Amino acid sequence: MTTATPARLLQLLSLLQTPREWPGGELAERLGVSRRTVRRDIDRLRELGYPVEASKGADGGYRLVAGKAMPPLLLDDEEAVAIAVGLRAGAAHAVSGVEEASVRALAKLEQVLPARLRRRVATLQAAITPLPGEDGTSIAPQTLTALAGAVAGRERLRFAYRDKDGGESRRLTEPYRLMSAGRRWYLVAYDLDRAGWRTFRVDRLSEPFATGVRFAAREFPAGGAAEYLRRSIQGGPETYAFEVRFAAPAEEVAERVRAWLGTPVDDGGGGCVLRGDASGPAEWLAARLALTGYEFTVRAPEELTAAVRELGGRLSRAGGGAPQDGPAGPHGPGADVREGSPRPPRHGPEGRP
Repeated sequence: MTTATPARLLQLLSLLQTPREWPGGELAERLGVSRRTVRRDIDRLRELGYPVEASKGADGGYRLVAGKAMPPLLLDDEEAVAIAVGLRAGAAHAVSGVEEASVRALAKLEQVLPARLRRRVATLQAAITPLPGEDGTSIAPQTLTALAGAVAGRERLRFAYRDKDGGESRRLTEPYRLMSAGRRWYLVAYDLDRAGWRTFRVDRLSEPFATGVRFAAREFPAGGAAEYLRRSIQGGPETYAFEVRFAAPAEEVAERVRAWLGTPVDDGGGGCVLRGDASGPAEWLAARLALTGYEFTVRAPEELTAAVRELGGRLSRAGGGAPQDGPAGPHGPGADVREGSPRPPRHGPEGRP
């Protein structure tokens, strides 16, 4: 009895993927086995989920037909290179309905391409001049595959970014989703340096580098990634950056601060610093900070300083006392901005068109 070796099964599968009917005798000759062995190998492929149809007759034939599920396919070198080049060419331009699937397929294919085929793909791609998008922008396919890989592997990602005003910066992020909208690609990620969620236009992003450091998923803003992207693109309430120092360890403060406000970081002096972004009235943030029950000092911006002082005055008057300025605490919030503290600029959502 001949055992169906993996190598012979792969060779048989490769033959059957050619769009034609193969007589049993020809398959046996190609594989160097008997017709009976071919029949057993066909049965084995069927057990693995490949829909192989057999025709009746003296020299019955076999062919691979469409099934209910998509089975794995075998590609020769030429086919793999052709598909990779096609996906690369199409990935730079969003095609309605298949954008994210195209990038996922490209990432999977390039992950397993041998080095010799990667070089061929790169050579062919260099000879292709794609038309730019309607706004004159284009995206390198390797950028999309790098981002998709970091998202899938939950790896921290570094990259250079140019904002809508032309300002350049380096970012360290936890990438959450790679999405397309309006023929543009966007990366939704948590910006570690700015301690907040951001939307980055991929055509303004360069030099992506997956650090290899994995991260645990964070609590995402209400509505999910699609709603967050929609708000970022259409423009939402003006946001402002803030910085506050608490007179308590970061671990304790984190228990009373909403995750989307930012992550407190110990400052080495027994306290911690909270940096983040907020939208809406500064009075709202002032109240949230006061409700932590810990003394805090506002470092920036001036609007938050004024809001905390106003809140402290109102609470003091409500309690029958005189307004007082000073570090905020559970019994009378105030604020103090250190001399020379920079004022973070106001800004809209990262990546607005």
